[in-house]
Amino acid sequence: MEQSVRRERDPGGGLPPTEPGPRLPPAPTADAPTTRRTVRRVMVGLVLAMLTSMLTNSIIGTALPTIMGELGGQDRLAWVATATLLTMTASTPVWGKLSDVWGRKLLFQIALGVFIVASLAAGTAQDVNALIAARALQGLGIGGLATLPNIILGDVVPPRERGRYSGLIGMVLGVSTVLGPLVGGFLVDSPLGWRWCFLITVPLAVVAFAVIQVMLDLPARPRRSTPVDWLGAGLVFSAASTLIVLLSLGGTQIPWTSPTALALGAGSLLLTVAAALVERRAADPIIPTRLFRDRTFVLASTGSVCVGVMLFGLIIYMPQYLQMVHGMSPTVSGLMTLPLVVAFLVTSIGSGFAVSGNGRWKGYTVAGMVLAVTGFAVLSASPALPGLATVVAGQALVGLGIGLNLQLLLLAAQSALPTSDLASGTATLTFFRNLGGSTGVAALGAVMVARLNAELGAAAGAAPTGETAPGEAAPDWAGAAQAAQGSPELVHSLPEPVREVVVGAFDYAMQGVFVAGVPVAVFGLAAVLCMRGVPLRGGNAPEPDGQR
Repeated sequence: MEQSVRRERDPGGGLPPTEPGPRLPPAPTADAPTTRRTVRRVMVGLVLAMLTSMLTNSIIGTALPTIMGELGGQDRLAWVATATLLTMTASTPVWGKLSDVWGRKLLFQIALGVFIVASLAAGTAQDVNALIAARALQGLGIGGLATLPNIILGDVVPPRERGRYSGLIGMVLGVSTVLGPLVGGFLVDSPLGWRWCFLITVPLAVVAFAVIQVMLDLPARPRRSTPVDWLGAGLVFSAASTLIVLLSLGGTQIPWTSPTALALGAGSLLLTVAAALVERRAADPIIPTRLFRDRTFVLASTGSVCVGVMLFGLIIYMPQYLQMVHGMSPTVSGLMTLPLVVAFLVTSIGSGFAVSGNGRWKGYTVAGMVLAVTGFAVLSASPALPGLATVVAGQALVGLGIGLNLQLLLLAAQSALPTSDLASGTATLTFFRNLGGSTGVAALGAVMVARLNAELGAAAGAAPTGETAPGEAAPDWAGAAQAAQGSPELVHSLPEPVREVVVGAFDYAMQGVFVAGVPVAVFGLAAVLCMRGVPLRGGNAPEPDGQR
């Protein structure tokens, strides 16, 4: 009778029915390789889905000029990218909590379905407003596809072994960053056209949906009696969205002291306070406030914000720097970011396997932040030095540092949290990393625009106002300022004296972006230094309260 009860409580523990007893780390048996093969097959679907969604974000950059040329609405160009970033970031914690209620597999397939529908809508959009709406819907799907794979890994893989699989997730980000600009440029220049930048992801997402349907076999999650915290979800979504809109528009399209900017800032603050109050009282909150009583989680989230700023900042602004200052084509500038991506891949995968061996992660994260500080310091010196050696070296150092932190901070937080908070904690940390990326890109963009305008204004003020020599046209500084807001081709088509000034102004502006990366990396270093280096737990994958 006792054996029967034990078997009933542990129907899938991997032990033969004749071996009762408490759950222990499984010994090497014939069943163990099968379990690993199952996890690997599940990873195929997870990785394919993540590659598809991340590719959508990186593929759009090289296609945007062509898209806006056909659809019009140049003044709304930034929103084609910002709309996705906004909804992706704001929806991340909601996906995590809903997966606790309705199950991981169902939510993952819903996210894929939303992404597929949105990609079809974007690929068939007839005007820029329809495209922006489709991109916002895409962001909702990407929010789920960005966080649910890590939650599913937490369900099926022991903490100690997650490193080797999380390294693959880090690899997806790197590969998509490299492939995106290349595939986008190829499609735009081919007879297929820019619409296939969105449509090409649909068959990949369908295959991922089928693989997840067949391979991901998790026990059904019984519905909870506690209602979903929709009020908290709405407040969290609104607070994050308002902050991102403020940082996206402030200093570029609206002055920081304008009534609109002040209203957005006040609204974001009030919504954040309201969300915190609601989450404290909710029976089953979207972001449980108890998470912030865990020191490891708070510091890992802080470090993840810094990682998001550094990673997304370089991915967005490095190609622009190479095109504007060094005159590279979009394809070549994409290839010139390979040092960042390759270095990131090496340390992301390598550290994952290393941590799986002994569970010790803190030394890697500290070393990574030191490398990131050094890398941004090197990049800060690049405008003053000839050639591209400092650009290559700086990118490689930052890439090594980010690779050592991106997934290890998440693994450390997961290992520190109780099983019941695994999904909420994973989604919340991913939310902070994405929030750091989106707000960091906006803030760094404001720094760049402010320095660019100041430098161009100083150049125009210092220009001689007297008559020019016969046959020599006066410098068109108004046209130069307008060209600086346009494409690299437009900048490099300016007359030689004006072009040199505009390129020099971009060089000066980008130096501000690189310099700003140094204190961000230092802050991240301080966060990981304060973390307790408790090794990752070993043993079986945790059972989330008896359900998954």
